[in-house]
Amino acid sequence: MAQYDPNNIFAKILRGELPSYKVYEDVGTLVFMDIMPRSDGHMLVIPKTPCRNLLDASAEQLAAVMATAQKMSHVAMRAFDAQGVTVQQFNEAEGGQEVFHLHFHILPRRGGDTVRPPGIMADPGVLSEHAEKMRAAIAAS
Repeated sequence: MAQYDPNNIFAKILRGELPSYKVYEDVGTLVFMDIMPRSDGHMLVIPKTPCRNLLDASAEQLAAVMATAQKMSHVAMRAFDAQGVTVQQFNEAEGGQEVFHLHFHILPRRGGDTVRPPGIMADPGVLSEHAEKMRAAIAAS
């Protein structure tokens, strides 16, 4: 398996070198909006420490990320009046991974909706609004 690249986009977000629409963070994780959302409220949960993916993550990294993913799934359902969530996680290029820093996608879902096609950038104002909606739901809980 390849080595972790400290210059991947998520590592740069963690260091503050690139902007993001932050939703939540704690000692071990960071949550921010996906800039190419497949649904309204689509966010990413990442560990703050380096690891490429599920295959090289420590038990502590996985526990922290999964606890945050569960918490944010509940928040997303409230914030976006969703009846469920889709959680996605990809490992290595052949498994569909594009950014080589462990991350989980959380997509709020409502009955009858479909996910948008991949690779379409969202309007920054919409991303900011969705991040604020999530932060308000966290504050209300």
